[in-house]
Amino acid sequence: MSMAVGDRDDNEPMMDMNTTPLIDVMLVLLIMFIITIPVQTHAVKIDLPVPNNNPSNVDPEKNKVMIDPAGTITWNGTPVDLAQLAQYLEQTKALPVEPELQVQPDPYARYIVVDNVMAVIKRSGVGKLGFVGNEQYARVF
Repeated sequence: MSMAVGDRDDNEPMMDMNTTPLIDVMLVLLIMFIITIPVQTHAVKIDLPVPNNNPSNVDPEKNKVMIDPAGTITWNGTPVDLAQLAQYLEQTKALPVEPELQVQPDPYARYIVVDNVMAVIKRSGVGKLGFVGNEQYARVF
């Protein structure tokens, strides 16, 4: 708001623009944009299994990959390296019924070892994968 002193006549209209309505409209638009912005979510894509309507009475075989805190990878209790793990995974894919692969890393296992194992499993294209023993992580941290 400007105030003029001197030559201004009281009957003369004010030449300054009233910006209050413009600021009000701008604030309303700003609030509308903030409300309509979608919430950022971080998601991991996972291919979930398709439900089978014909359950078989045969209990499928299960293979278990464990990783201990020392970084030792075991396949059904037998120590293996990453190359042998890849071979075993290829052999299981060739079976008529693919067995379920259960992965159980120790809570204190190094992340890089678990990451390498998961990379080998992903490259092999295993269709039935599950993580077991997740309740142990609730006690660790």
